[in-house]
Amino acid sequence: MKNVSLAAAIALGSASGALIGYSALAGGDKVAFPEGFEKGTLYATVDRYDNKQYRELYATPAAVEAARKGQPIPSGTVLTLVQYKAELDAKGEPVKDANGRFKKGDLVAYTVMEKRDGWGSEYKDDIRNGEWEYQAFGPDKKVNDKANLTACFTCHKPHAGQDFVISLAGLKGTPDGAMAKPAPGPGVVSIADFKFGPETVVVSKGQTITWHNADSSPHQVTITGPKAQRSSIALKGQSTQLTLADAGIYDYICGLHPARKGKTEVKE
Repeated sequence: MKNVSLAAAIALGSASGALIGYSALAGGDKVAFPEGFEKGTLYATVDRYDNKQYRELYATPAAVEAARKGQPIPSGTVLTLVQYKAELDAKGEPVKDANGRFKKGDLVAYTVMEKRDGWGSEYKDDIRNGEWEYQAFGPDKKVNDKANLTACFTCHKPHAGQDFVISLAGLKGTPDGAMAKPAPGPGVVSIADFKFGPETVVVSKGQTITWHNADSSPHQVTITGPKAQRSSIALKGQSTQLTLADAGIYDYICGLHPARKGKTEVKE
């Protein structure tokens, strides 16, 4: 059975957009291509402006049912990310449909994460993602031997609190606009068209900074440098916050789209 898709969630890992390099992780060979995945639940679609892709995320129905009941994601869950090129116009910009969403072009790749009882025990704690394994497949459904699966583990590792599933809000059916848009003012940053505005935000020490996401794609604020912090993920219409206790200049990126950058100046 296929549910109505959400136009907001993150792909199985931001690194999936550029699966290059060699993976030293052997566990991926446990994950077979999930034939018939499209008969499951299409729970999210994503427009990726940074690499001009349109993405679909599918889940085994039992995973969606458990997530929406607030239960742990069960063993046997398979999440499948399907990546397509966006259709482009003569200027190389994505063509949008009547709803403002990217039009789907050629199939690019599949990335799959699967959970099974007992999986992951061979990994060290600094890389292990619970009982999840990952695998990447080309458009021909054959394993992509050059895929950097380590990047999948690294990207999902900070999300242990949601069983390493970055798109958990989508599985739960969190609606667009679930959080009110904050009023413009000091310490409020808008994320629109994959840009932070203002690019530099100035706040006082201890003041909370709010980022509001107006994009169809999710975003996550990641403070870089020695005082690194990472916010929660904000889906379309949602906000996320961080509070910086010390004065100074803080550079940050979108943890899901690292090419997008901003700066925070914290004054005494």
